[in-house]
Amino acid sequence: MSTAKKLAPEAVPGIRSWRHRMAEPDMRQRVEVSDDDRTVATAEVTTSEGSGGTARVSLRAEPGHITPGRRASLVDAVLDLPEVQQSARVEAALRLGDGESLHRLQQRCEDVSTRPAGWSALVDANLPPAERAGRAGQHVPDSAGKEPLPGA
Repeated sequence: MSTAKKLAPEAVPGIRSWRHRMAEPDMRQRVEVSDDDRTVATAEVTTSEGSGGTARVSLRAEPGHITPGRRASLVDAVLDLPEVQQSARVEAALRLGDGESLHRLQQRCEDVSTRPAGWSALVDANLPPAERAGRAGQHVPDSAGKEPLPGA
């Protein structure tokens, strides 16, 4: 595996992303969402080279209070990655009880199914084609109808 390469963290304040090239043809990326210089949520994303594959995502939020909208911002950042947008499906693992992340996945994906697995919820979903979704790079309002926080 090559050294992590930091990707334009200044492009979106509060969100950082790194890419790692794994054994061909997979790519691993890490996305972090911070709140006041404290990382509050992270995602590990593995995608296959080319289009039509499956993006595998592990979503984690730090314990304690997290500003509402940060978890949804993490899901948005993951789903807006070009490699994820080229995928046809997403398989995600998240902590049981993370309703904000699950709700955003349901908003942005199609044919979403969930099942419990120990302390986690496993999500299988289809990703809409970018031209049909019309959401690439755009943020969907959260469950309260609010836009994500600035810098999220």
